[in-house]
Amino acid sequence: MERYNHLNSYLKNKFGERTLKICIDGNFTCPNRDGTKGNGGCIFCSERGSGDHLNNIDISTQVKNHLESYRGLRANKFIAYFQNFTNTYDSIDNLKKKYDSALIDERIVGIQIATRPDCITEEIAKLISSYKNKYYVCVELGLQTSNDKTGIILNRGYTSLDFSNAIKILNKYNIDVVTHIMLGLPNETFEDLKSTVSFINSHNVQGIKIHSTYITKDTKLYDMYLNSKYIPISLEEYLEQLTYVITHINPQIVIHRISGDAPKDILIAPSWNTHKKLVLNGLDKILRERNLYQGIYYK
Repeated sequence: MERYNHLNSYLKNKFGERTLKICIDGNFTCPNRDGTKGNGGCIFCSERGSGDHLNNIDISTQVKNHLESYRGLRANKFIAYFQNFTNTYDSIDNLKKKYDSALIDERIVGIQIATRPDCITEEIAKLISSYKNKYYVCVELGLQTSNDKTGIILNRGYTSLDFSNAIKILNKYNIDVVTHIMLGLPNETFEDLKSTVSFINSHNVQGIKIHSTYITKDTKLYDMYLNSKYIPISLEEYLEQLTYVITHINPQIVIHRISGDAPKDILIAPSWNTHKKLVLNGLDKILRERNLYQGIYYK
């Protein structure tokens, strides 16, 4: 029995077989990196961003390299996943060129675009929606927390209202939305987590990614850690908070991820973050032993 909506099962049901992602670096930046809204990016974000840093390789070549490697043999269907930095932060013409350059193989059945709420406009939603005739389309929106005071600490550069406005636009064009939240953020309490879960439940979103807050080299969060201004979340506390999210989130929402994957070569803490099985097995054990499942306490 699956106690929460696993992404793999959702994709298998949707496409009839195993469907995997091709992670793409579209050579984007962010408005809180280039000086438009700030500099340095979010305090937890390294210079690499959240994915493989491949911006010296053109997008079509990245896709071809993936499909021609052993990874291309692991499935017959793939989703082109624009992962790194803010993948709607460009002109409409440039965005279309970048998205089109990824959709070069008949095995690609979808396009997933990670971005910020303040970088969603009507025009961008129209462009993304134009791919729906042929592809499954999904937009990922960073939220991290609904507490705007924490957002300022994070140097996020947008508000919860920006998130709500972006959701309205994407809902209008019937574009699936996946949102990110992070557990163990600086100064966050359990009450903040409860508020964030309620906030997400009040919006029409189709998926969620739950991330642990981890510290990587050369980030502002690393400086806070060195100066004893931030203590990373323990595995035990993370599992308790994760259990709260799973049991209180809308049962229809697909769980895309239950932990963040930090690059091992730049991870500072917590050390348990490199052992994904600790989170997967730990959550499974709690849900089974307490007979819990997704949305059991959802209102």
